[in-house]
Amino acid sequence: QLTMSNSLRSALSSQDPYRIAQALELPPLAPTKQQGSKRKSDERLTVGNTDWSNVLNSYLDAAAAANAGDAEQRYQSQSALHAALNHIFGSSSGNLIIPALHTVCRNTHLAADAADKASTQDHSKMQNAVNLLQESFSRCLNDRKEYQPDAPLSEEGSKKAGVLYVVNQLFAMYFKLNTLRLCKNLLRPVESRNLHLTGRKGDMVTYRYYVGRLYMFEDQYELAETNLDFALKHCHKLALKNKKAILRYLVPVKMLRGRLATAALLQKYELHEFMPLVHSIRTGDMRTFNDGLSKYQDLFIRRGIYLLLEKCKTVCYRNLFKRVYIVLGKPHLSLPDIAKAFKWLGMPMDLDEVECILANLIFRGYVRGYISHTKRVLVLSKSNPFPTAKVIAA
Repeated sequence: QLTMSNSLRSALSSQDPYRIAQALELPPLAPTKQQGSKRKSDERLTVGNTDWSNVLNSYLDAAAAANAGDAEQRYQSQSALHAALNHIFGSSSGNLIIPALHTVCRNTHLAADAADKASTQDHSKMQNAVNLLQESFSRCLNDRKEYQPDAPLSEEGSKKAGVLYVVNQLFAMYFKLNTLRLCKNLLRPVESRNLHLTGRKGDMVTYRYYVGRLYMFEDQYELAETNLDFALKHCHKLALKNKKAILRYLVPVKMLRGRLATAALLQKYELHEFMPLVHSIRTGDMRTFNDGLSKYQDLFIRRGIYLLLEKCKTVCYRNLFKRVYIVLGKPHLSLPDIAKAFKWLGMPMDLDEVECILANLIFRGYVRGYISHTKRVLVLSKSNPFPTAKVIAA
C-alpha cells in the first residue's frame, strides 16, 4: 500500500502523463475470493492546488479488492476513483491527465464487466460505468481550447485529444449492452469536428471498426465496407487477432456486394466458417450454401451477421442462373431447365418458386431480362444479362 501511494505521489510530482497513467493501473483480479485487509485510515495527497486524496484512497481500495479477488468491491472502488478523476480532469488546465483518464476508463470498463459476470444481476455495473465514461467523453469534447492534432501533451493542450479513445471504450460497452442507438450520440459530435481523422493510428482503426459494424447493422453496406476496409488496411501488420476480428464482419459485407474472399485469406486467419459459403457463392451451389449456413448458424447469430448472410443467398442464386445460362448458351432459359438445376443440387423446387426467385432478382437488378409467365421462359437481355456492377452496388 505504501509503495502504491508513493508511486502515485512521485508520478504526480514528476508531471509525466504516462507515469501517472501507469501509477493508476489496477492489479489483475485474483482468481479466488479471499478475506481482504481493510485500511486503517484514509491518506491525504495534494499536489499543487489539486487534492488527489479521493483518487488515491479509491485506488488503494480497488487494488486491495483486486488482490482479494472481490470483483464487485473492485468495481465500486474503481467507479469512485473514476468519478473523482473526472472532477479533477474537468477543472485542470491542459491535457496532461489524458493518459491517466484513458487508463481509468479502460479499467472501469473491465472492472464493470468482471463484476457483472461475478453477480447474478444483468449488466447493472456496465450500465453504471457507461455514465462515468459519458462524463469523461463530455469533459474531453467540450474543452474550449483549439485542438492541434499531433501536438504533445501539455498544460496548454486541448482535452479533445482524448476523445477518440473514450469513444471507442463506449462503443465496446454499447455493443455489449446491445444499445447501438446510443452510438449515434457519439458519432455526430466526433465526425462534425473531424476528430476521427487524427490521433493515434490504433484509436482511428478501432473507431472505424466499430463504425463499420454499426453501419452493417443499419444495412448501409457501402459505408460499412469503407470503414472496415480502412480498419483492415491500417491495422498493425502483426496484430493478427485484430485483423481477424475485422474480417469477421468485412468478409460477409463484401460477400453480399459480390466480392469474395480467397481461400488463402480465410485459411490464414482461420475463418473456416466462411469457406463453404464463399465456395458455394462462387459456384452457385445453393445446397452447400444452405448447409454451411445451418452448420454455423449459432456462431453467426451470436456475431449478429446471420441475417446478412441470409441476404447473400441472392448472390448465390444469381451465380447459379448465370452458370445455367453459360451451359445452355442461349438467352432464352426455360423454367423447367432451371428447375432441373435445383433438382440436381438436391433442392427440388416447383416452377412457381423458381419464377418467384427470378422475379425478385430481376426486380433488384441482379438479372436483366423478363419472364414470360405463359411460356414459362426467362428471356435475358442480349447485353450484360448478369450485371456485376449491380451486385457490387448492393
